Amino acid sequence: MDELTRYETWYGREELPPDCWALRAGPLTLEFESGDVRYVRFGQVELVRRVYVAIRDHNWNTIRGRMSNLCIDADEDHFTITFDSDHEAGDLRFGWRATITGSSDGVISYAMDGVAGSAFRYCRIGFCVLHPIRECAGRPYVAQTSDGPVAGELPLLIDPQLMENGLEKPMFPSFSDLTIRMEDGLETRFEFAGDLFEMEDQRNWTDGSFKTYCTPIALGYPFVAEKGAAFHQDVTLRVTPLPATASAAGLDVAEEPVRLLIGEPLDYGLPDVGLGMASHGETLSDREVALLRRLRPAHLRAELHFRDAQWVQALKDAIASAHRIGTRLELALFLDNDPEAEVAALRERLVGAPMARVLAFHESEAGLAATSPQWVALARATLGEAIPGIAIGGGTNGNFAEVNRAWPDTADWDLLSFTINPQVHATDERSLIEALEPQETTIQTARAQCGDLPICVSSVTLKPPFNQAATEEEAPPDPGELPPEVDPRQMSLFAAAWTVGSLRALISGGANSVTYYETTGWRGLLETERGSPLPNRFRSKPGMVFPVYYVFAALARCGGDGLALRTISDEPLALQGFAWRRGQRLCVLAANLLPSVQSVRLGPLPAGPATLLRLNESTASVAAFEPERFNRMREAWELAGGEIEVVLGPYETVFLEIEG
Repeated sequence: MDELTRYETWYGREELPPDCWALRAGPLTLEFESGDVRYVRFGQVELVRRVYVAIRDHNWNTIRGRMSNLCIDADEDHFTITFDSDHEAGDLRFGWRATITGSSDGVISYAMDGVAGSAFRYCRIGFCVLHPIRECAGRPYVAQTSDGPVAGELPLLIDPQLMENGLEKPMFPSFSDLTIRMEDGLETRFEFAGDLFEMEDQRNWTDGSFKTYCTPIALGYPFVAEKGAAFHQDVTLRVTPLPATASAAGLDVAEEPVRLLIGEPLDYGLPDVGLGMASHGETLSDREVALLRRLRPAHLRAELHFRDAQWVQALKDAIASAHRIGTRLELALFLDNDPEAEVAALRERLVGAPMARVLAFHESEAGLAATSPQWVALARATLGEAIPGIAIGGGTNGNFAEVNRAWPDTADWDLLSFTINPQVHATDERSLIEALEPQETTIQTARAQCGDLPICVSSVTLKPPFNQAATEEEAPPDPGELPPEVDPRQMSLFAAAWTVGSLRALISGGANSVTYYETTGWRGLLETERGSPLPNRFRSKPGMVFPVYYVFAALARCGGDGLALRTISDEPLALQGFAWRRGQRLCVLAANLLPSVQSVRLGPLPAGPATLLRLNESTASVAAFEPERFNRMREAWELAGGEIEVVLGPYETVFLEIEG
């Protein structure tokens, strides 16, 4: 049996978790990790999610830095941090010096002094401040602008990012000072120097925050930095009023197991859950078909790009794959220069095909805007006789932001579709976990606009399938490097745990249909028989069953037509899970979102015989290469009712099945 190393199992790469320092600034606690200030809290109240310096090139790619000369001088109630960071990509050369201080009176300051080491184009250089959604949504704010103060409330549903003169418009005018009044009476005040700042609702891209960012968008982009150009910015955070008795010692909280509360039934069942057609183009092997059939996917998503002369063969391959797996097709049409002829040529080829739905897009707008109603109308008029009764709709092949900024007229549509991925702005594990909860809010926001119209999230992927923000053609990856749409974490325990959180959010939001990932390959649930094309970068083994496969296997085992139950985690950045009933059987999937061991409580649960299947670093190799043996590794439990406590390893997922 092939063996995987510990960290390959965790997140697909042989790399230690980043160092993280827990610090205090008087009564405030925070974490310092990889140059970023994270999770500033007063007691249990999260005040700031993250403060960091962003270096974004002319196509909005984030250029990661190399940290050096790190010095942390910390006491029990104050600290000073300094370090250097250097960024290089293409012709971009930029270095900066950081100074971060936290004082005993609860003031935190972060200063950046940088110099351009070359002439280059860029879209952003400077600070971003992320504000947590739970604590800030619906809360009053006051911002000091060049025309005086502006005030309002941060929105509960997702605020659209509108366009003005061809550029993205902020939520309110540019400011130098921002105060947010929290629910418990605290006020967080941010003072900015070196630039003006603006705010956007990052839930448009399923980031878990409102973002304050430097440099007004109305100035246009990209900018040009001349060699030797100096950059200086600083951000200061103050919290008022701080109780006179507040002290660092008084803020310590005894550690308790994290709880996943399993509540009452929701008003709807589980969504239809399907998979994407493998983009590598290889025919599925008999073994792969057998494994995929066990998942009983509700559909197989296939894309037809009519600008590609091979679209007819692509359709034949998709129909054949759907028949072999035993499912239906979700067909995404990308119309091109002659839409009427293209849809007409498709019509006869769909007669008798196993169809679930049709998503209508046009190549010129698919990733940048919502489908123009004329393309949905064309598909309905032309395909209706060939696929009678099949739902036809549109939306975007881009992010939720594209439909939210200009909602289409959906009166004659059968469904609305958009995609989700957690890495539009950040790539680290903690940011991906923060991006789980907003997935639920995308469904709620869509419901507010479209009522009962079925909502299909198609597709959910770990990485963006393309750079939607690019204004110029992207250079191909260097030889030996992964394509930008491939994430080595696809093969990891982390991907399985993240998918549990994604399913919880979309189930709780009430999505009707969801398409996840692909069938096989490095964007799928199984590695191909041939194996990874770049085994040094994507470290899977030929034929490997990825951990995420077993999330969908659990759904299939308990039946996809179950009744969803409300689930609430008291630490959603540490633990996620969801539950459903099918007859007398109760099924629970729960996942540890941390690279450390934690105790969790699940319940309330009924009394009765139960089984528990663990997917963790000890069982991952068996799951990867001996799926039949792994499925026999269920622990027999006899539950007395109430709550149970389970110790979960790093990124462990557990499947609890109870015969009530």
